[in-house]
Amino acid sequence: MLFVRQATTPGMRAARFPADDDDADAADLARAAALGPAVAGAVAWAAPALAARQTATALGLDARVVPTLAEADCGRWRGLPYERVAREEPDALASWLSDPHAAPHGGESRAALAIRVAAWLDSVREEPGGVVVCDAGAIRAGLGHALGLDPLGAGRIDLAPLSTTELAVTREGWRVTHVNRKVLF
Repeated sequence: MLFVRQATTPGMRAARFPADDDDADAADLARAAALGPAVAGAVAWAAPALAARQTATALGLDARVVPTLAEADCGRWRGLPYERVAREEPDALASWLSDPHAAPHGGESRAALAIRVAAWLDSVREEPGGVVVCDAGAIRAGLGHALGLDPLGAGRIDLAPLSTTELAVTREGWRVTHVNRKVLF
């Protein structure tokens, strides 16, 4: 299963909590097209975020949109700069960063994200050669599932936009083939 992190968005560049309607960067989409021949004809899934769908299209994939692959719902923090949340709600942000079950923003916890992505990943074990286009949270959740990491441990994994991460299915579960490979730069 090849995960491709979606293209950069204005929200990523401005250090904001994810918003599903952010457009992907045009230059990144042009770079994504270069990977197209390597993934041509693959079974593909994409997160519902606009940038993920745009990235999948740039890759030449006819991706099925899967709500389960969405980033965690950040509730009232959606689209806000991290710096503003840190200034206005320091205790809530500290709780969210230290407790994977916390959702002080009124959205979804990182633990809930991990559970739903793990369940989806296990449901597609019979289609392991597919391509998934999504943002970092879902990829980290998949890595956490494969490695037995909790959301805090998986959150320490760096994933660049347009990088690939690959998981291989085994009898025992999933094995990590590579992480954060920057093949598109």
